[in-house]
Amino acid sequence: MDKEKKELLTLARNVLENELLAKNHKLENKNKIFNKKRGVFVTLNNENKLRGCIGYIKPIDTIWNSIIKMAKSAAFKDPRFSPVTKNELEDLNIEISILSKLIKIDGVEDIKAGRDGLLIQKGFSSGVLLPQVATDNNWDSTTFLQNTCWKAGLNKNCYEDENVEIFRFEADVFSESELIEKR
Repeated sequence: MDKEKKELLTLARNVLENELLAKNHKLENKNKIFNKKRGVFVTLNNENKLRGCIGYIKPIDTIWNSIIKMAKSAAFKDPRFSPVTKNELEDLNIEISILSKLIKIDGVEDIKAGRDGLLIQKGFSSGVLLPQVATDNNWDSTTFLQNTCWKAGLNKNCYEDENVEIFRFEADVFSESELIEKR
């Protein structure tokens, strides 16, 4: 499985090099396992600080195509950050999260911080936090749920509202820093 993870990380790196360095890496998928449709997030970190993170929570496209689209979006379209520059490229650590299916839950008792990511929806408001966010911040399940409410633009106890839908999901999370030697 590490071979496939490295292949996806290399794909994301090649997408960024094509865009920023005018390289012409071929982005051909030669592994049918990447034809599965899954939710995918690409996260970019620079010196352990978030630099961009965009993804599909639902299986909208194949894993391969989603990595291509989300790598570009995380680098150039995350509204929280200015676009990544070629001077930053070498210092970026790419992290990929491949998501499981969404599972509707009733409340905090169904959440395991560190295992689960969360999606909160109420009307047109929604917020997503990946599983690693709870781990990185040492949050318990309630704090994680409250922060997902906040991310959705809702009050921190929105999960108590009967009109709020809560979903959990798991993610296979891997990064260049753990799988790929620095160039």
